Amino acid sequence: MSKPALTLGPLLFNWPAEQKRDFYFQMADEADLDTVYLGEVVCSKRESFFDPYLASVIERLEAAGKEVVISTLALIMSPREMEALRGLAADEERLVEANDLSGTALLAGRPHCIGPFVNVYNEGTVDYLGRRGAKRICLPHELPGASIAALAGRGVELEAAVFGRLPLAISARCYHARAHGLHKDGCQYVCDRDPDGMTVETLDGDAFLAVNGTQTLSYRYGSLLGELTELQGSGVEHFRLSPHDTDMVAVAGLFRAVLDGKREAEGARQELEALLDAPLSNGFYYGDEGWRYLDGTPRSVA
Repeated sequence: MSKPALTLGPLLFNWPAEQKRDFYFQMADEADLDTVYLGEVVCSKRESFFDPYLASVIERLEAAGKEVVISTLALIMSPREMEALRGLAADEERLVEANDLSGTALLAGRPHCIGPFVNVYNEGTVDYLGRRGAKRICLPHELPGASIAALAGRGVELEAAVFGRLPLAISARCYHARAHGLHKDGCQYVCDRDPDGMTVETLDGDAFLAVNGTQTLSYRYGSLLGELTELQGSGVEHFRLSPHDTDMVAVAGLFRAVLDGKREAEGARQELEALLDAPLSNGFYYGDEGWRYLDGTPRSVA
C-alpha cells in the first residue's frame, strides 16, 4: 500500500484575507501535508477578499511540493455562482473538487474530486462517479467505518475527514447574520467575528452546535486519530484535516505521526485535546450519535 496522504480541506470560516494568506504560507513552509484544498465552499460573498492572494498562495504551496485542488461551493443559489462554477470547471490546470451535483455534471469527462458535501453512501454511487471521471472521493462525515470499508477497492481513491468540526447542514439563509439583527444581503460579514464558528447553546446552556454563516456545524471537533490504522486497513488513502484557528502545524504533525506509526493514538489524542477549545467526538464512525466520543466499541442502544 502506498504511503497515506495527509490533506488539508478548504477553510470553511471567514478569516481576514491577510490572515488566510499567512496561514497558507505557513502550511506550505511548515506543515507535513500532501494536498491542500483551496476555495470558498460556504458563501460566495467571501470569495473576492482572498482573490488578490490566491495566485501567490498556490505558487507557494506548489513550490513546497504540495498538490493544490480547487474546491467549489456546496450550495449554488444564483446565476452568478453558476457562472463562477463553469469558470472553475473550464480550468484544466488543476484538479477541481465538486461539492454539489451541478459541479459533478460540469466536471464529467475529466479527472476531478468529489467533496464530502455530495451524498456518496453506496457502491453504485462510487461506481457512477468513477465512470464520469472522479479520481478521488472525500466521503461524508456521517458515514460509519463499516460503510467506508464497503466503498473501498472500486478504482476510486477514498478520502476520509479525520479532524475538524463536522458540517451538518447548509442553508440559503444566514443564521449568523440574523443572530446579529442583520439580513443576509446586508450581513456586514459578521461571521468573521467567530473564526471557528459561533457557538449555539441549548435552553439549558449546553454548547451543542456552531454556526458559520449559512452553515451549521458540530460544536465538538470530530477526530479519528484512534481510527486511522483501521481506516488505512479499509483502503482509505487520503486523510483530511479541516482548518481551524489553532496550531494546525501541530495538528498535522500529530496525525502524520500516527499515520506513519511513529506515535500511539492515545498520547496524540491528549495533545490534540490540549490544542482545542471544545471536546472531541467520533460517534458517527461507530454508527452512534455523532457528538459522542467512543473508545472503539459502539454504545449499546436499548
